[in-house]
Amino acid sequence: MKKFKVIPVIDVLNSEAVHAIKGEREKYKPLKSVLIKSSNPVEIIKKIKNETIIHEVYIADLDAIIRRKPNFTLITKILKIPEIKVMIDPGIILAKNISEYSKFSLDSLILGLETLENLEVISECLKIMGGHKTIVSIDMYNSVIQTNVKEILNQSPIEIIKKIEELGVKKIILLDLFKVGQKIGGIPPLYLKIRDIYNGKIFVGGGIKDIRDIELYKQYDFSGVLIGTALHDGTIEIEKLRKINLN
Repeated sequence: MKKFKVIPVIDVLNSEAVHAIKGEREKYKPLKSVLIKSSNPVEIIKKIKNETIIHEVYIADLDAIIRRKPNFTLITKILKIPEIKVMIDPGIILAKNISEYSKFSLDSLILGLETLENLEVISECLKIMGGHKTIVSIDMYNSVIQTNVKEILNQSPIEIIKKIEELGVKKIILLDLFKVGQKIGGIPPLYLKIRDIYNGKIFVGGGIKDIRDIELYKQYDFSGVLIGTALHDGTIEIEKLRKINLN
């Protein structure tokens, strides 16, 4: 049986961890967590690693995504944390942006459909980073694809995912920005349809409500979930989370 992953999300803006809600980035405020009285991303990641025995994090670099000013200084500090794997979404637009990140010891580089200029960027990333380090984020808002890529505008998520798989992509994230920070819970029927047609690894972000949600995604053979709000407000209990990761 393939290993199921629970991956904490750290949204970073102005070098500070922020609480993401519904993709309304102008409203994001410094993160308040039951785990630690700090919004310093490095300290938060250390605390999560020590408390949960999770050794992988998802970083959304909003300094790069919103302002086009990648926070390389913070990325370097995070990568120095012992035994931590980092997957990062830095709002890649063009193929030339990929080379900037190939110099870092990242576990995965995430390409978000929300920011990509064209699908050729995905092909280039597969060449530079390799299939095991390339993840495509299927960015949606209420199940509607968010993208500037002309060749997939107005297409359904399933049609788009089929095209992405044909390019050689082995890992995707289903990320519905509307669900982010809301703990809506449950598995949308669309996600089950995608799981049936896509042969690679599928991670899910946005809307994870509690430990039962995590167990449900594991039961339905998804590869993992990204968690943020429910971890930091204490809804997801650390002790139960440890057991999920050990099994």
